[in-house]
Amino acid sequence: MKRVKLSIYLALVFYSSSVLTLFAQSGNQILDGIGETGLIARYVFDGNLKDWSRNNLHAEIKNGSPEFVEDNLFKKALALNAGNNTYISLPNQTLNSIESLSVTGWIFFKSEADNQFVLDLGKNNSSHISLKTTEDGRGIQSEIISEAKCVFKTIAKGLEPNKWNHFAIVLDVASETFKVYINGKHTEETKLEGIELENIFNTENGKNELYIGKSLASNIGNLNANLHDFRLYRIPLNNSQIDNIYYNSLGRENRVNEHHEENNDLQAFTDDEPQLYNQFLIGVYDVEVETVVGFLPRLPRTIDGIYSKGFNGPKVRVIWPAPTDNGVVLKPGKYTVTGTIASSKIVPTAIVTVKADTPLTTPRKGLETFTLDAVSLDIDSHGHSTKFIENRDKFIKTLAETNPDDFLYMFRNAFGQKQPEGAKPLGVWDTQETKLRGHASGHYLSALAQSYASTDFDKVLQLNFKTKMEYMVKTLYQLSQMSGKPVTEGGEFVANPNAVPFGPGKNSFDSDLSEDGIRTDYWNWGKGFISAYPPDQFIMLENGATYGGQSTQVWAPYYTLHKILAGLMDIYEVSGNEKALEIAEGMGAWVDARLSKLSIETLISMWNRYIAGEFGGMNEAMARLYRITNNSKYLETAKLFDNIKVFFGDVNHSHGLAKNVDTFRGLHANQHIPQIMGALEMYRDSYDSEYYHIADNFWHKAVNDYTYSIGGLAGASNPANAECFISQPATLYENGFSAGGQNETCATYNMLKLTRNLFLFEQSADFMDYYERGLYNHILASVAEDSPANTYHVPLRSGSVKHFGNPDMKGFTCCNGTALESNTMLQNSIYFKSSDDSTLYVSLFIPSTLKWTEKKVTIIQTTAFPNEDCTKLTIKGKGKFDINVRVPAWATKGFFVTINGKEEKVNAKPGSYIKLSRKWKNEDTIELRMPFQFHLEPVMDQQNIASLFYGPILLAAQEPEPLKEWHKITLDGNDISKSIKGNPKTLEFTIDGVLFKPFYNTNGRYSVYFDVTLQ
Repeated sequence: MKRVKLSIYLALVFYSSSVLTLFAQSGNQILDGIGETGLIARYVFDGNLKDWSRNNLHAEIKNGSPEFVEDNLFKKALALNAGNNTYISLPNQTLNSIESLSVTGWIFFKSEADNQFVLDLGKNNSSHISLKTTEDGRGIQSEIISEAKCVFKTIAKGLEPNKWNHFAIVLDVASETFKVYINGKHTEETKLEGIELENIFNTENGKNELYIGKSLASNIGNLNANLHDFRLYRIPLNNSQIDNIYYNSLGRENRVNEHHEENNDLQAFTDDEPQLYNQFLIGVYDVEVETVVGFLPRLPRTIDGIYSKGFNGPKVRVIWPAPTDNGVVLKPGKYTVTGTIASSKIVPTAIVTVKADTPLTTPRKGLETFTLDAVSLDIDSHGHSTKFIENRDKFIKTLAETNPDDFLYMFRNAFGQKQPEGAKPLGVWDTQETKLRGHASGHYLSALAQSYASTDFDKVLQLNFKTKMEYMVKTLYQLSQMSGKPVTEGGEFVANPNAVPFGPGKNSFDSDLSEDGIRTDYWNWGKGFISAYPPDQFIMLENGATYGGQSTQVWAPYYTLHKILAGLMDIYEVSGNEKALEIAEGMGAWVDARLSKLSIETLISMWNRYIAGEFGGMNEAMARLYRITNNSKYLETAKLFDNIKVFFGDVNHSHGLAKNVDTFRGLHANQHIPQIMGALEMYRDSYDSEYYHIADNFWHKAVNDYTYSIGGLAGASNPANAECFISQPATLYENGFSAGGQNETCATYNMLKLTRNLFLFEQSADFMDYYERGLYNHILASVAEDSPANTYHVPLRSGSVKHFGNPDMKGFTCCNGTALESNTMLQNSIYFKSSDDSTLYVSLFIPSTLKWTEKKVTIIQTTAFPNEDCTKLTIKGKGKFDINVRVPAWATKGFFVTINGKEEKVNAKPGSYIKLSRKWKNEDTIELRMPFQFHLEPVMDQQNIASLFYGPILLAAQEPEPLKEWHKITLDGNDISKSIKGNPKTLEFTIDGVLFKPFYNTNGRYSVYFDVTLQ
């Protein structure tokens, strides 16, 4: 494979401090219009060397102690003095998994000495990139040296001493240029060739030397300057982003979450040139839909098209207007809606009839799930392990080797307890000063429960997980019983959750979790409290705190709590551990005591605060706790988590998702998906129809208007945050494809959870079609080849690479946490049963065995799917029941059923279920065949940009190098399979000599979207 070439784009922007006023940033990275996902680390240098990003890559001072000085512009700055040889060292893993690199910062040179190193980053002095002053001290020289002995130098003149200067270094993998900007002006451009990224940095093992203020060569070139706000990004910043960082730092403009460049840096295509199948389109049929007063209609996203020359084209994607309220349907009558079709002048029309007030009916829960121990994953029909077994085994084997004390470390730390011998703190988002610490422990509890339930095939493993579960619960129970109770009999304590005082010696609540700053007076925290940090963050959120790294800011306290509560209830439900339930009840009561005292206005403010108010699925947890305990207090607590703005539009429930209004555009995706799952759980327990409409309407909008081909969503470039939904529905090309990564894996985890639970109420094949897509093409594809390392964000631009983290389960992001759950319950949605045990639903085609104990029947599914287009169900036992089998939407070449060798006549419509009814006998067999075919899935607002599928499987082109533009392919318009060669048994194909294989088997560089031409 051709190795990655590196190109470097260097931008320098300088500014005199004499005319500027102070502006201190809040720590919220979206202020600069870039988003957090691109940020590696941020060092403000305003009193410490902490990394204020969420990655905990704290810097260290070498050869002395850090010296911070007062400053007119930035209040405080870090002073480096060449005379005492002090410099800054960054953690050597800081540049792990990078493909591009940007570094920005403010520097105040205190002398005109030459060869002062601003930074020097690389493997060693023979493989690095450096930035230093020129011989006359009035310029900056950048030098790039690789192991291949390639050397590039660029000099930018114009620096003056005793003034603040802002610089930005941008290494761009795809564009082979080296540019210099001074004061925003482009001064020089150099073409680079022959440099490979891996010859400069260790991008996998983290063995790099990363210095600010010193050369890698030796203790020379030390810096005599003041420093402020150094940042490292994993993406190549563009001119607008550098401009935003510069201006926002100075307070000239506060450009929050804005989109300044058309289509970011994506290719532009003409709007009036018909593309893909639309070049053959000559018309579409009008559609008629009905709704009731107050509810926006659900318009079909695809409609039948009329094609020229007898061309048999697919259904046509329509982009309809997306109102922000329901004003058009407040009275009975008829109205017309016109939409658009990408790259076409044809205008689709929908005639909407608004009926007088007629309550919309909502379904009752008709299906039940099978417990994890009722379904086992099997080898395939050829005796090979499946991808499901491979991924499961990576996780359960590593989980079995974990030390529970590591996951309890920060809980004991918060309660001021001694650590057991051998206990070590987790890394990443569970370190000493991280405000989200404890989140991984919640996922760990759930994963232990699921692993325990799923490992009946290995009693030693199962006992391992049982022991770990019991130990975790025992310790958490002991800690929870300490909260709000005196240390010694007669001692002081505060049992009332609403009377928690300031920490000892403090005059306010704060989120300082440092060893010297954390409060551990657990006796003052209120009865029932349990967390890996004190209660301050919860209280601060009520008082208006925002998200960020400062001690006056918070990081989603209820998000962490949800993970813990969910894990405790998972353990209770699989093992009956009463202490796990008691802990959950105690914390539920603590939450109720605090939230029930707050005004609606305060709650609305809290739940709509970016990330600070992210509460995971606390509404789901509280509703579930009600269902387990039958204590109505918890259901009332669940309602306090209603996101009124998103759910209902306003306090009067005027519109919102409950009435099919899209209120989530532009919002942080995974902050809100679990809330929707919670709404469905509320419906399950209360049958309040509004909650069902919220969940159902959200799902249809999210899947149809916001989803990429892998089944993931979010990935916005507008707003400039890859973790957000795009700013307008159905505009993935215009507002999506965020640079550097998108499609947060935990968002897909939550979408699959929502999908599965909606299916329990409405048995639409649409739900399981989407589930299959997300499961195969994102969840399976998110795990590394040789370890349980897994993806956070999955980039989807041409020539991308997946990056995997947490191979040893010692440092978790949110997606590393949900991966523990996803990969220990891979069997949970293959089968469902009706509530009356009269019907079995077969929804996924995965080799597995189902033990349906209520019917005294075992179902064995034997298949090599998707390497074969068939599966066989063998019934062990006997009885009368229906078997409903999913006919996938992609099965357009037919769906064939044989029972005991005899072909059955079935009306198998793609995207439906067929019913097979009879009195089944022992050893009866059902064989299903669903011929695969190639099909394209275009981006809704840019039809020529499309993904290629074979049946349900997304095919990825295996790329030798980064690409600046979309990978181009030309296919036969009448039958695209004629342009594709390969072996369906291995799912490996070629187009124009390029290898395509399943995305879940892709571990190198890839493309999953293509610029497609039909001929």
